[in-house]
Amino acid sequence: MVRQQSSAAGVLALLQEPDPVFKQHALKALSPLVPQFWAEISEHIGEIETLYESNDLPKPARDAAALLASKVYYYLGEYEEALSFALGATNAFQSEARTPGSEEYIETVVSKAIDRYIQARSEEKSGSGAKIDPRLQGIIEGIFERCISEGEFKQAIGIALESHRLDVVASVYSRTKDVSLLSYAMEGVLDTGFSLSYRDQVLRFLFPLFPTPTTGDSSPHVHSLTRLLVTLSDPELTIPFLTSLVINEPLLAYQIAFDLVEGGSQDYLENVRTSLPEGDEQTKPTYDKLRQILTGKESVKLYLEFLKRNNQTDLLILKNTKDALEPRSSLYHTALTLQNAFMHSGTTSDVFLRENLEWLGLASNWAKFSATAGLGVIHKGYFEQGQTILGPYLPQAAGESNVQGANYSEGGALYALGLINAGCGSDVTTYLRDTLRTAQGEVVQHGAALGLGIAGMGSKSAEAFEDLKNVLFSDSAVAGEASGFAMGLIMLGTAASDPVREMLQYAQEADETIKLLLAEKDPILRYGGVYTLALAYAGTADNDAVRKLLHIAVSDVSDDVRRAAVTSLAFLLFKSPSQVPRVVQLLSESYNPHVRCGATLALGIACAGTGLQDAIDILEPMTKDSVDFYAKVIADKHEDHMARFGAALGQGFVDAGGRNVTISLQSRAGSSNTSAIVGMVLFCQFWYWYPLAHCAALAFSPTGIIGLNGDLKAPNFDFISNAKPSLFTYPSATKTPKKEAATKVATAVLSTTAKVKAREKKKAAAEGETMDLDKPDGDADVEMSDTKDGDVSPINHLSEDSKPSSSRKKLEPTSETKPNFSRVTPAQLAYISFPSDGRYQPVRTVTSTKQGRGFTSKASGVGPEKYGGGGGILILSDLRPDEEAEFIELEAPALAPPPPEVTPAAATGAAAAPQPTGRHIALDESSPDAPPPEPFEYPFDNDT
Repeated sequence: MVRQQSSAAGVLALLQEPDPVFKQHALKALSPLVPQFWAEISEHIGEIETLYESNDLPKPARDAAALLASKVYYYLGEYEEALSFALGATNAFQSEARTPGSEEYIETVVSKAIDRYIQARSEEKSGSGAKIDPRLQGIIEGIFERCISEGEFKQAIGIALESHRLDVVASVYSRTKDVSLLSYAMEGVLDTGFSLSYRDQVLRFLFPLFPTPTTGDSSPHVHSLTRLLVTLSDPELTIPFLTSLVINEPLLAYQIAFDLVEGGSQDYLENVRTSLPEGDEQTKPTYDKLRQILTGKESVKLYLEFLKRNNQTDLLILKNTKDALEPRSSLYHTALTLQNAFMHSGTTSDVFLRENLEWLGLASNWAKFSATAGLGVIHKGYFEQGQTILGPYLPQAAGESNVQGANYSEGGALYALGLINAGCGSDVTTYLRDTLRTAQGEVVQHGAALGLGIAGMGSKSAEAFEDLKNVLFSDSAVAGEASGFAMGLIMLGTAASDPVREMLQYAQEADETIKLLLAEKDPILRYGGVYTLALAYAGTADNDAVRKLLHIAVSDVSDDVRRAAVTSLAFLLFKSPSQVPRVVQLLSESYNPHVRCGATLALGIACAGTGLQDAIDILEPMTKDSVDFYAKVIADKHEDHMARFGAALGQGFVDAGGRNVTISLQSRAGSSNTSAIVGMVLFCQFWYWYPLAHCAALAFSPTGIIGLNGDLKAPNFDFISNAKPSLFTYPSATKTPKKEAATKVATAVLSTTAKVKAREKKKAAAEGETMDLDKPDGDADVEMSDTKDGDVSPINHLSEDSKPSSSRKKLEPTSETKPNFSRVTPAQLAYISFPSDGRYQPVRTVTSTKQGRGFTSKASGVGPEKYGGGGGILILSDLRPDEEAEFIELEAPALAPPPPEVTPAAATGAAAAPQPTGRHIALDESSPDAPPPEPFEYPFDNDT
């Protein structure tokens, strides 16, 4: 029987012996005893350190002393000391790494070594640190070699990125030639809290390492290249790249141009567009098409056509809401206005408005402003006829209307014009600037400023910024607020110091830092600081930023600031929606209703369209009834007014864009969608100002696959959805409740009576006579038999074989073919494929490496996609170009007729700007030459 050791005292006594041999033996014997007797050994740590520093012992003995001291300090929790002595142990530490039972100690020390190395490299780069310890350098080099030899390439790249060792990244790629590792490095530097300067340095280092993409390339690195170019927004990098594709891969050049439009700012796209070469006789058509795509208008036209063709808006839902909400309440009128605008966003369908003109006429003041602005959401993207549609409401050329109350519809129309032209507003910014300068009323200025900001978002227009600044400095609360928003929108993403300084100086003489804003006594400035923090770190999931927001959410004395802090978590974490429920779980149970409200908004924004069960589990207890919640709350007159308002908005989001859009804060390539982020931030301000709720439409991303050939025409083709049609079909239309009619109940017949009648019937048949016997209604004989309890129950004698075929359950197919311009939700992408023998194939896959689950065809699978918004615009390669092709008609309609004569009672005049012209998509499927909807006027009661 082995006797268990109860103390290390005997071995420790050997440290006192004068003979070095005994001391060496003690050092080796004590090392495996540390896990059990570290407390006892720690009392002799001084002696152990002395032996490490002694020159009387050979180096292996000193290494053993250093290792022993390191392990003791590890168990004492002094990790920095443990690392320092581990560095001194050299060979002894390397041997310990191969000793069973030391894994936890080794991992901790190595982790601390990596942290110290990263810190030392940062200090060395900044010039504030000393030279890195060669022993530490040796350990790190060993870690890199071990990771690469064992195939742990991503771990090596992660350490390399944090320690600024880009040479290691290049070395890993040169050994593996795995392009996905370059994408991993790119995502690592983009989705974490690295400085902007280092981020750009890494991206510029990675860009030339990516191989030139080719048509049909199975690697998804085309998405990575697009995201890289959008992030850097450097025309000098983008133009050579596109030029290299023009000759050999023109289709891929078109695809990348469409992808750049989704995430790029107006200023960046315009610089690329105007700087592209004219090209020679062979390449000029390709460059012309690239310039056409980069205006952004082609994408807008195609999505407009998609939303119009697939509009599945359920008008009965809107009718039920209208019947349930008191129309003379400004709050309820605005709620229905927004619900209708969201449900018809981008569809150009204003049928509900035309059928309810009397209801619209009840709007007054700011409700009138919102109702007119709603036209901008409905016609979003119809930029070629925007001014024609809004003509009756826009300010007259001679000045503002004198009709009482007309300024609200004028301001709303200017706001609507900006919403229509969001993302491609270069044609209307001059008109909006002129109107802003000449308008006298603050309501019209408010609408003009919002419209100018949205239409010119990210344009960096100094002229527009100056016009807005002049309105801001006029000290009008209504016009100044809109101008402040618009100034930020114009300079979106520029990080320009002068504009920021001017706006902060107007708010209060203060330094341009988030820290100062969050430390302000004024809760409004702290509120602004919270959203400044959210926008500055949008999509990064930065730990420090999340920590700050969580601290504010539980400690700030202002409920508004706390609500904003919780809501802002969505903007930091929207690229990792699965983390949001865990982060806001406890906040959703807070005693403070503002914090609970913020948690709800955070879940809705970050998890939109994901169907995430963890988010639903948190949201369901916060509703009174999870079944038909929206409809129930809207109809319940005993509900709180704000609850009914929110339910109406929620119903609008559920059916947004004719049930063909989702909310997505990132592009399909994974880059942050700045207009969508800004749109949701502005929407969150509806708490203070209802008209800002319209901006949610900026975050609506169409969920469809739109295929184009090399001539940018839409061919007729089919692709396959490898799922049951019912899994992703549109919801059934709401049915008008029918009054239940009284049904005739079968007369009960006792079994004895039935037997008597049966005998009589048999007797009559034998005698050739007919008897008129009582019989229950229906085709089946019903016999009432005695039951166990003495009751009677019907027995149906209709056999299974004699049942009509319509009652038999049909087996649902496991797949379906879908035509071009079909709706495909983000979740459905996991089941989409293009037939391998099909004529048209996408020039690149849309498969994301971030999801392992999903279906991908051998030929050209679209596959699952991490990034929201569905398939989007795909350029197709024609494998049989010699065959005649059929195309979807996308011809230009005729110009709209001029606005009707305007009556003085409701008129505000025609638009001052000339009518727009040019090619755009037909809005009437049955007639490609049909005009757009005729402009009409709301019969507003202008006496209110």
